[in-house]
Amino acid sequence: MKVKLYIEEAYNELVNKVTWPSWAELQNSAIVVMIASLIIAMVVFLMDETFKNIMEQIYGMFY
Repeated sequence: MKVKLYIEEAYNELVNKVTWPSWAELQNSAIVVMIASLIIAMVVFLMDETFKNIMEQIYGMFY
């Protein structure tokens, strides 16, 4: 069967041919992703607040 052969080949590749990161490399990568996510979130928050303040100034001129 093609499905059985596909599963066997996929398993063989994942077990024998793939280089998995070490635990330390995985932790370092996770920390980098968390820090980058926080920085991006702060930048988006600052952009949102700036835009909100600009729009309040513009709308304030008409009321």
